[in-house]
Amino acid sequence: MTKFKKIGDGSIFFNARGYLKNRTVPFILLFMLFVLRFSYAQDNEKLVALSKQIIEAKTYDEFYAPFKELYDLYFSRPAIKSEGGIPLEAGKDNKYSGFVDFLNSIKPKNELAEPFISYYIALTRYNQLKYLEEKQAWDEYFAQGNNYREEITANAKGALDKTSVVEPVNIYARLLIWQFHKDQQDAFSDESLSDLVSAVQEFAKSVKDTKPIKEVADKLSTYGEKGKSRELYNIYAQKLAASDMKDDAFFNAASNFYKEGNLELSETLYDTYIARISKSVPKEKSAPVLTGIAKLFAYKDQGVSDPLYAEKVFKKIEELGAKDVFDQELIYLRAFNLEKAKEFREAKDIYADLIRRFPETTHSDEVIFKSGIISAYVSGDIKTGREYFEKLAQKEKNLSPQVISSLYQLGLLSQWQEDFGKAKEYYNKLINASGENFQDTVTLARERLKEIEEGKPIEYNLKTFLDVSLKENSLYNMAKSDLKSSIYRLNKNQDDNITSSVSLPESGCMQIELQYLWSGNTGATKPSSKQSSFNTSYASAGTKEINLVIVSPTGIIDRNIDLVDVN
Repeated sequence: MTKFKKIGDGSIFFNARGYLKNRTVPFILLFMLFVLRFSYAQDNEKLVALSKQIIEAKTYDEFYAPFKELYDLYFSRPAIKSEGGIPLEAGKDNKYSGFVDFLNSIKPKNELAEPFISYYIALTRYNQLKYLEEKQAWDEYFAQGNNYREEITANAKGALDKTSVVEPVNIYARLLIWQFHKDQQDAFSDESLSDLVSAVQEFAKSVKDTKPIKEVADKLSTYGEKGKSRELYNIYAQKLAASDMKDDAFFNAASNFYKEGNLELSETLYDTYIARISKSVPKEKSAPVLTGIAKLFAYKDQGVSDPLYAEKVFKKIEELGAKDVFDQELIYLRAFNLEKAKEFREAKDIYADLIRRFPETTHSDEVIFKSGIISAYVSGDIKTGREYFEKLAQKEKNLSPQVISSLYQLGLLSQWQEDFGKAKEYYNKLINASGENFQDTVTLARERLKEIEEGKPIEYNLKTFLDVSLKENSLYNMAKSDLKSSIYRLNKNQDDNITSSVSLPESGCMQIELQYLWSGNTGATKPSSKQSSFNTSYASAGTKEINLVIVSPTGIIDRNIDLVDVN
């Protein structure tokens, strides 16, 4: 018997066994058809083989691999990322219901497989709902959604009822139950999370397998449950540490997780590694290793970083008594890292240590200026701030951008204190010393001089910032707000984005309309009070201070400051 199929403007004839008899179509179409037919044949053969494995399995351990392969066979996509809203778990044909039917068909053939079948039915329906949401396939979503949700909960519970916490499938079922409730944002979310973590802790006591522990911790981290995920990562690290894994292998594992962007797990493993070598390796050998780890996590404009963890490692180096590794560049890196973590006071202390130990450092003017800014506007210490600015203002030759900015700050502080004569003196000195350079700071100085000459107060946004920073410092301590630059080491005229955020108490009322009072050196952009973020650039080099006061209808919420360095 002959089969006939028409393709394009040609014809293909197959015999009863499917072999090509005549061809009148382009070769490429024939090749594609052959690949497709071969692929389906391979999938069917694989399906039969996996089904046979499951039916003949006699222990739980024999089920994990074939069920995972089955799931991947139905749903895995070769694409690196989802296409057109199709999630990676959707596969080419999105055969969710087909897979559920297949699982149900093999259930009677091996009773021992029931918890695995139940788990994978629950997982399939869960991902099916996700797929329908992403594709906005609302007809099926609303017609079948409740049925799918019932299948998720019933089958996940079925997997739990037939297994104990020493089985990974039990842990995976609990994870799925928590994800389901978390996504639903229902009343069972907290309870299922607590149940999940407790089960993993119990699992870890009895089983050597670490994979489920890590997978649950990864998922918790993805959902923003950082505390719980770190708790499980610690358990994972402890189990690795209790194994016969060598120090080098431990270090490599931590490094690999860092490269993957899994900072929580990387840091947990590094903590264990550092504890190991601190006891067994002399400080002259361990200190350089710790220095490398600190540099790895220290703030950088591009790449992964965690400034607070970097500082934790820097402190560990100090505890080892290895202060000799802190040359001027490492001290500067540590202080800069703290500055970007918004640990301003600690940064100023390290900057002070840098100047004390290396008074001729190339970072001198930048460090002194930043110390003045931190003293005056973060700590509200005008006297100390002035001392730093005066130290730079006394320079007469090779004037850096920070020298010019210090003159501006001295004029600004004098103007705010209503010592207008002194303020004019500083502003005029700045303008004369600048010549054709530092025009952004010169422009600010001219604006302030005009205010004095016309008997006007300091521009409203700037005066508000000065008032809350210098008079009401303790009331507005930058704990309720944040201010970030997308880049902190800029080139001239390079685009930058400045973004603010604010923490407000939860309220059932309408969204509060906030005002953002920007001041300082905002570069080429003068953002309005309605903008919580803005794009800008800077035409001249130097350290640029960006000030912000956030105001609600009931009054000031908080203030903040940030510093960017332009080369």
